[in-house]
Amino acid sequence: MSAAELVALVCCDLGAIVRGRSVFLSELDRQLEAGVGWVPANQALTPLGPVAEPNPFGSTGDLRLLPDPATHVRVGPDLNEGAGAPIGGSGALEFLLCDIVETDGRPWACCPRHFLREALMRLDDELGARVVASFEHEFQLRAAPGRPALAHHHTPAGAPAPPAPPGPPLAGPHSPLPFSLEAIRVAEPFAGNVMAALVEAGVQPERFFAEYAANQFEIPVDVTDGLASADRSVVFREVVREIARRQGLRASFSPMLDLDDAGNGVHIHFNLRDGQGASLLYDAAGPACLSELGGRFAAGILRHARALNAFTAPSPVSAARLQPHRWSAGAVCLGRQNREALLRIAPLVELGGGDPAAQFHLEYRGADAAANPYLALAALLLAGLAGVRAELPRPPLLERDPAELDAEEVELYRVGALPASLEAALGALEEDEIARAWMNPLLHEAYLSVKRAEVAAVSEWEPAERCRRYAEIY
Repeated sequence: MSAAELVALVCCDLGAIVRGRSVFLSELDRQLEAGVGWVPANQALTPLGPVAEPNPFGSTGDLRLLPDPATHVRVGPDLNEGAGAPIGGSGALEFLLCDIVETDGRPWACCPRHFLREALMRLDDELGARVVASFEHEFQLRAAPGRPALAHHHTPAGAPAPPAPPGPPLAGPHSPLPFSLEAIRVAEPFAGNVMAALVEAGVQPERFFAEYAANQFEIPVDVTDGLASADRSVVFREVVREIARRQGLRASFSPMLDLDDAGNGVHIHFNLRDGQGASLLYDAAGPACLSELGGRFAAGILRHARALNAFTAPSPVSAARLQPHRWSAGAVCLGRQNREALLRIAPLVELGGGDPAAQFHLEYRGADAAANPYLALAALLLAGLAGVRAELPRPPLLERDPAELDAEEVELYRVGALPASLEAALGALEEDEIARAWMNPLLHEAYLSVKRAEVAAVSEWEPAERCRRYAEIY
């Protein structure tokens, strides 16, 4: 007897875990109208497993997962060339992303997709702006249980990670160097298979390359409209995980697998465009081509950066990555071609006839895959909008290593530090009156309950144990 064809109806929860229910593919049309049952307390589940206690939901209430037909993803079982027998079967990966709604179809107050939609509507109403964005993920491949490990290198204990190239630590005799062609080839046929799968899933991948850390890779994807960009982030992670699984590997997006190595970030690239598609952030005559509105928007993000951190890097291992000299986001400042800056003006390439106005965008470097992409992008946009409302002055551009600044220069460039822990980030969110108002009271309470439950659960764990557990989760 052949296996039943199933399609999953899923949502991304407050801890960035994709959860849902599978239905017969033959009954999908009916589910598009009525969705499937869901429970409010599901939004109180922590990434570690248990339900957060206390939480605002308890055991009461009923909801629906309502599929969005535009998000239908299918990756066929044949995309497994050269990988050998897949782990756990060879069926197609097929799912739709869902809104969480009340039983009468009204948006639910704790639906992350609805939260982002509302933020996008505010930008349209107040600035006449449409958001385009892209989430750029780093991840590491690890051997699945019972499978041989990939070759890898390790940064010596105590050494800064990563140092400015050239000069990464020498690899062992059978370990590929960072950024090398060999590092890509060692992972084959994963590279070719995952790129083909992402194309089939409609993610529009641009490039595949090896990164700095052991078995670490990055796949930038093309920009798309705001809600679709967050959808694409969810799809990207699940497709990468699926293709790795079929190859007997596990793809981990955890912010930090090894405290002595580089971590995995998610760079959020974004632009604001007017009704004609022109960038509202670009001004050829402005400093670094940043417009006056763009400067105010950037200033809002920096002013609320510590509260933002509770949304964009919200795991107990996230803060370890956001340290100086890790090329992540070592300082709260605006930079250009500066990979220590939290917010960066992306480079403009005129080579080959590139149009600077079309390319211009900002890059937020302080996010990771523990962040729900809908919440992270919405909070980022609301912080920028707060800067525009307050008519904040344009931040100065820092073109140097923030660690080299003296006290006077730190004040001049308004350089700050991100919270040193998830607990501190949650405290910063509570202290920021403007940021607290971004969420409705129910969503705010639910989010804090989940994150504080995580903090409590890991409080007795050693840092290495935290890294190990979160490597399994993400």
